Amino acid sequence: MSLVNEDSRTSSFSIATYLRYYYIISLVFYKLILTFQVPDGSSVDISRIIRFDYSYPTYTKIAKEAYDLWSTSPLYHNIFFKRPFILATNTAQGRAYIKRCTDNLNTFSLPWTELHSEKEAKKDFPVLTGPLASPGFYGYINAQAGWADAGLAIAGLRDRCIEAGISFFSGAHGTVHELQKDPSTGKITGAKMKSGDVVHGDLFILATGAWTSGLVSMHDSIIATGQVLGFMKLSDAEQKKYKSLPIYIHMDSGWFSFPPHDETGYLKVAVHGWGYTRSQNKSPLSSAPPAAPKSKRRNFVPEDGIQRLKDGLIKVLPELADREFDRTAVCWYTDTPTGDFILDYHPQHENLFVATGGSGHGFKFLPVLGKYASDAVERLLPDELRSQWRFRQEYRGQNAFAGDGSRGGPERREFTEQEKAKL
Repeated sequence: MSLVNEDSRTSSFSIATYLRYYYIISLVFYKLILTFQVPDGSSVDISRIIRFDYSYPTYTKIAKEAYDLWSTSPLYHNIFFKRPFILATNTAQGRAYIKRCTDNLNTFSLPWTELHSEKEAKKDFPVLTGPLASPGFYGYINAQAGWADAGLAIAGLRDRCIEAGISFFSGAHGTVHELQKDPSTGKITGAKMKSGDVVHGDLFILATGAWTSGLVSMHDSIIATGQVLGFMKLSDAEQKKYKSLPIYIHMDSGWFSFPPHDETGYLKVAVHGWGYTRSQNKSPLSSAPPAAPKSKRRNFVPEDGIQRLKDGLIKVLPELADREFDRTAVCWYTDTPTGDFILDYHPQHENLFVATGGSGHGFKFLPVLGKYASDAVERLLPDELRSQWRFRQEYRGQNAFAGDGSRGGPERREFTEQEKAKL
């Protein structure tokens, strides 16, 4: 969908003002034309984790700023739900990552509780019936955490945009097919829609997530990876039983879970791992989701992905491990080599600003990211953030995606041809 202000005199300051108050992800901002959320994107779903536990102090600080708004602003009433968060590991690598996270929490005087065994975790949360990350369990609890209904959060932003007098367009008239360029200067001159219409502008802001590389060269600074989700329908009695679940992440496998979603009755589990690629031109770095628009995600996950979901249940809630999922899905991350966002002007197109690279952790920043994006558009970011969120060109041809240290599970692999057909 697209959001349009037809005043051709709209300035970049006006665009920055809208970015400051409305964090809308997917497709293109040009003048005040925005496209809205797509079902396969990583920020569309019934639940997303809201926390501020990071190995980098920059993200700890900004995520805490966002958490404070999630937990106190009336805008997120009945959208954000406070629940404790457990991060667990049974490897030396996981312990090192947890130490970096907890060191940052200490730096900002933020409380957390160390866990030395699965018994300590179960003492606080007896609903956890499996062996968890044992043998060798180590972890911690942060009570200042929770989850947000991502679909409701995005719908709320849409409604506020409509109240501000903004119109949305969808379908062929709201789908960007390509960006047109001036061959002599490299400037972007227009955005051609699937309908054939061309929208012209002076400043273009590309926020297309996993679809970005299909519109402009990103010099191997991003890769689109598919991650697996599973949804299990609970009875009323089961919803009541599992309501006390914490948010739980096992670092070494990437497996994580949420408390039940009241409205749908689903228990959701997922894997934050290296994921799957859908390569174009036989290059994993050109990975992209299917281009065909859909109203909802396909009910499909590769068989080894389903097994990872079930393996996690065996460790955490073994009584549910033999039950079939009511539906599964692939959601698409936009990974960067370092796990950092990209909020910067494109080096080859001076009037093209790129806002992407969520790397599987961008949604939690929803209440504040518009503010930082607008500062980046106006070149007002502090030096530290400008450097951390710069457009990186040093990774060309390297396929070097080490991430931020938070990923777990098997190595990234390509979807098979049969799996691609089911996407």
